[in-house]
Amino acid sequence: MIAVVDTGGANLASVTNAISRLGRESELTSDPARLRAASHVILPGVGAAADAMAKLEKTGLVPVVKALQQPVLGICLGMQLFFTRSTEGDVPCLALLPGTVTAIPAAPERGVTVPHMGWNDVRRRGPACKLLDGTADGAFFYFVHTFQAPDGPWVRAVTEHGGPVVAVVEHDNFLGVQFHPERSGQAGAALLERFFSL
Repeated sequence: MIAVVDTGGANLASVTNAISRLGRESELTSDPARLRAASHVILPGVGAAADAMAKLEKTGLVPVVKALQQPVLGICLGMQLFFTRSTEGDVPCLALLPGTVTAIPAAPERGVTVPHMGWNDVRRRGPACKLLDGTADGAFFYFVHTFQAPDGPWVRAVTEHGGPVVAVVEHDNFLGVQFHPERSGQAGAALLERFFSL
């Protein structure tokens, strides 16, 4: 069973529908036992870091998520929650990875708008990533975000929006994507299938 963590975000239906289109079953849950029993866990998120962390704290899921041993996929805000802190509400996050999530600096004079929204190509960086195995370098995915993850040895791919923006991270069984695979057509569907095969 694939568990989708109920973070209260706006993309929950999109994620569960994308899983259904792949012929797989999922369950939206905040039940610790269901998360521990799942074969794969998705931590989605569209919204504010403070709100998502408050929901995880209220449901007692912070230590549960941190202790998961199966493959975990963080999507957009879900990936950002992997880090120590976010300046969006100045909130502590899951601290699975070091560093602080910060706002993307707008530069209208250079065409850099915030939020970063639209289709961007993703370029591999660093060691091989099981999530990107089979994905062509330069494949396009759909992004919608105002904050960005910090750089570091966990980065497996970047995109460009006024400079390099972290697009994919990997740390043990925790994998994260800044883009939305559930809204990224065939490339996104293929990435989700690879995740479910881990």
